[in-house]
Amino acid sequence: MVIDPVCKMNIHEGNIKAQHKGKTYFFCSSNCQAEFMITPNKFVK
Repeated sequence: MVIDPVCKMNIHEGNIKAQHKGKTYFFCSSNCQAEFMITPNKFVK
């Protein structure tokens, strides 16, 4: 399991994902993915 960086839910790795600075992030929904893509640095360390 992984944690959605936007909503912090525990989720299984799935098809909704994005790459940022060489790392893959997984999301619970396309809404969380879209929010991440607008401002990824807000959600990663």
